[in-house]
Amino acid sequence: MELEQKGLSAYFAELIGTFLLVFFITSVVTLFVSTGAQASFGSDFAVVGFVQGLTLFGVICMFGAVSGGHFNPAVTLAAATIRKISVIDAVIYVLAQLIGAVGGAYLTKALLLDEGRSVHYGAGSVSSLLANNTAGAAVEAIGVFTLVLVILAVVFSEKSTKDWGPLAIGTTFVFMVMVGGPLTGACFNPARWFGAALAGEEWGGVWPYLVGPVVGSLLAVGVWRFVIEAGGPAPTEPPQRVAPAAARGGKGAGPTDPKTDPKKA
Repeated sequence: MELEQKGLSAYFAELIGTFLLVFFITSVVTLFVSTGAQASFGSDFAVVGFVQGLTLFGVICMFGAVSGGHFNPAVTLAAATIRKISVIDAVIYVLAQLIGAVGGAYLTKALLLDEGRSVHYGAGSVSSLLANNTAGAAVEAIGVFTLVLVILAVVFSEKSTKDWGPLAIGTTFVFMVMVGGPLTGACFNPARWFGAALAGEEWGGVWPYLVGPVVGSLLAVGVWRFVIEAGGPAPTEPPQRVAPAAARGGKGAGPTDPKTDPKKA
């Protein structure tokens, strides 16, 4: 299989897209999430979810045609695993995503310095609602599994309607954030977690936000390859064009052009 070659424009697209994504995510978390002992204490996770989902939808529409619209090391890992991107390009993608995420998080911190201190400028952390960090890793893994599987199904599958890709990915992220927000901050993206953690100096346990996404991404690749791609009807072949009867010299052929009729030539 020939790998799709990436270039400088794709790397910058990943950097800028991740920058915008993390900036809007950390900003909406700072503005609409409050700290407290209960899951919904002073917080509007519906707003948080819709802003994050619509932002993801937007940046995919902006840069998807240039870089594939990853903006997430877990997505890049999946793409490299199924050989849609080379290892070298994948490493550069991840570096670009990390740089963009740090920039977006620090811009939120610069603009919302006082407002963001209580929530560490949108940094993720494992909630006391969960039993331990292992439960937090499970939440992150389930979220990444769902997100990556949707991306694989609508973007990389030959059986999908790719026009719906950005909308399907964005709306999936909406409900994932609504559920995962009170539990882990709904990072579902190691770059988003790292940028906010660095800016907010709140690392949230670290390993759940690294191990969880890796496990979720690889599980999604397995389900996509052995369930989605292996099952269902095969892609239909395009219809064969049939030449008109006149061109085939068959019955019902129309009058012959004397210029092209070999008998009259």
